[in-house]
Amino acid sequence: MVLDESQWVPEREGTVSSKLLQKAGAAPFVPVGIGGFAMVAAYGLYRLKARGKMKMSVHLIHTRMAAQACVVGAIMLGATYTMYQDYLLKPAAGRAQK
Repeated sequence: MVLDESQWVPEREGTVSSKLLQKAGAAPFVPVGIGGFAMVAAYGLYRLKARGKMKMSVHLIHTRMAAQACVVGAIMLGATYTMYQDYLLKPAAGRAQK
């Protein structure tokens, strides 16, 4: 049997946006972390001219730390949400069988 190659699409092929939507469905806090990182980075670049007498390196370190805090916070929220779903929303009968 010969397959028509014009209709065959590899399973893993997709655009970046489709992969991001799949990831957001599996872990809803991934877009929150990405958005928080982008907002802090954009604000840091915006405030670059108005940093006063602060050294450039110190300003960049503060911006980096704030952006990392957004990402780590999103990871912690995602882990807490997953633990909540796994341990509090499942019936206690499933745990009693062990």
